[in-house]
Amino acid sequence: LAQPVTPDLLVSPSSQDGDLGSECPEDRGNWTGQLDFLLSCIGYCVGLGNVWRFPYRAYTNGGGAFLVPYFIMLAICGIPIFFMELSLGQFSSLGPLAVWKISPLFKGIGMGTILIVSLVAIYYNMIIAYVLFYLFASLTSDLPWQHCGNWWNTDLCLDHHVIKAGNTTFPVNITNTVSPSEEYWSRYVLHIQGSSGIGDPGRIRWNLCLCLLLSWTIVYLCILKGVKSSGKVVYFTATFPYLILVMLLIRGVTLEGAWKGIRFYLTPQFDHLLSSKVWIEAALQIFYSLGVGFGGLLTFASYNTFHQNIYRDTFIVTLGNAITSILAGFAIFSVLGYMSQELGVPVNQVAKAGPGLAFVVYPQAMTMLPLSPFWSFLFFFMLLTLGLDSQFAFMETIVTAVTDEFPYYLRPKKASFSAIICIALFLMGLILTTEGGMYWLVLLDDYSAGFGLMVVVITTCLVVTRVYGMKRFCRDIHMMLGFKPGPYFRACWMVLSPATMMALLVYNIVKYQPSEYGSYRFPAWAEVLGILMGVLSCLMIPMGMVVAVLQEEGTLWERVQQASRPAMDWGPSLEENRTGMYVASLAGSQSPKPLVVHMRKYGGITSYENTAIEVDREMEEEEEEEESV
Repeated sequence: LAQPVTPDLLVSPSSQDGDLGSECPEDRGNWTGQLDFLLSCIGYCVGLGNVWRFPYRAYTNGGGAFLVPYFIMLAICGIPIFFMELSLGQFSSLGPLAVWKISPLFKGIGMGTILIVSLVAIYYNMIIAYVLFYLFASLTSDLPWQHCGNWWNTDLCLDHHVIKAGNTTFPVNITNTVSPSEEYWSRYVLHIQGSSGIGDPGRIRWNLCLCLLLSWTIVYLCILKGVKSSGKVVYFTATFPYLILVMLLIRGVTLEGAWKGIRFYLTPQFDHLLSSKVWIEAALQIFYSLGVGFGGLLTFASYNTFHQNIYRDTFIVTLGNAITSILAGFAIFSVLGYMSQELGVPVNQVAKAGPGLAFVVYPQAMTMLPLSPFWSFLFFFMLLTLGLDSQFAFMETIVTAVTDEFPYYLRPKKASFSAIICIALFLMGLILTTEGGMYWLVLLDDYSAGFGLMVVVITTCLVVTRVYGMKRFCRDIHMMLGFKPGPYFRACWMVLSPATMMALLVYNIVKYQPSEYGSYRFPAWAEVLGILMGVLSCLMIPMGMVVAVLQEEGTLWERVQQASRPAMDWGPSLEENRTGMYVASLAGSQSPKPLVVHMRKYGGITSYENTAIEVDREMEEEEEEEESV
């Protein structure tokens, strides 16, 4: 049978029939299912910080009382900024650089984001390499950090079995002693005694270098086909940590002395709520735990279909992330309570945060359990899966941002481009595998995503609400989801979220403290280098403004006005989703009304077309009102 001929008038670039399809860049691709996106977001947000930062922050800032500012800050600046990022990504189907077609004057924000994410990706994968090192070390019948007497141990090393035996007869002074797990970490894994400081990195530790190479290889293989491959890997990496966490939790609470640790973790000290530091700490925990500002959320949402319900997904991910943090606190502190009872010292003497918890305290606690290699392997496997899906997001953000800028050249070669990025970041991370690498890791951790990240998020919030316009942004969300954001979201976007983040930024600058690692204080040049890392991501914003203004014509003010307006092709990426002001604004568009295209392809009018007609009508009414004024 002869195929019916479609008139040229109804052919859109997004329908892959017709000659126009060959002129378009290769398709970006989409998630293969809605669950891919949801699990990727959960995997991205639930990371190492939930396990090693939240429990410690909670107990130092008022125990159970910390949950009050935590959930208030989640409502004020966590959920609204999270929803804003997802909305921008899904509406435009663009990465963190190309999304600034919304206001080309501020494209520097996207460049700042990519710089921050690249720096974080370098050191985050080094942490995954440490986890892999410990994972392999756990494949033994006797954990190597269980006893003293190894070549890396010093005279200060004191075995906890000796302490336990000694407690029955005479008290042992443990103030000037070091645990075997601490010496294993610093003297064997890091070999930090081979470096005198950050200016003297020493030799490369080849076992760490191989672990870093392995972690980059794993990451590359998982992001090889973009969201189509990483979207499947997260079915395992985002869900398996919960299984292990529950196992560790059950094991933890059944230990003797566990309630001592849990009481220490949760006992509310409401007097702490009068301190501004507690509220700032809660906001910082929300800010970094949800991963806002890193571009990962925006990137993931850009692979959604246009009408995916991200409103529902926002609440699932943000609240799920908070509950995971609280659950991790129980798993960690139940074991710390048992450990404090075994050692006969208060819980606050064994509680630590960050790498100190993951690589010193918890491994030491594992040696006190029966079947210690099994529990140690489980713990580090959980850390590996927690870290990997956050690293997928960082890499997907960088790759998507650049390929969206050059879709004709890079999209067909995405796998090769991803390999180049992974190799480049691996080579940059080699300094972290040296004997003094830990000093560089601390410097990167303290400065790469500090005040620079806050400036990026504050500016994004202000540009979307003030420059692009709150009314316009809400209308875009209405077109996409079928309803407008309520007063809660509008109030947070306009006032509460930017004000809270401004307070965070000011607090960070006023309370600035130089970096340190244990008793080592960083030299002045290292501090300057760290500050420059943060300042450089901020400088991207004015640099981007200068470039955007130079590309326009007219007087300076006219150029600024033109550059701050959305680009001609800003809007939904598919022709059939474009209504109202977005109709026929795509390059090469021949369609007089995308609605006609949609009806031709799918037949009938759906609820989303009704929404589109409503939005059109609203815009026409507003235009008439403006003309009458």
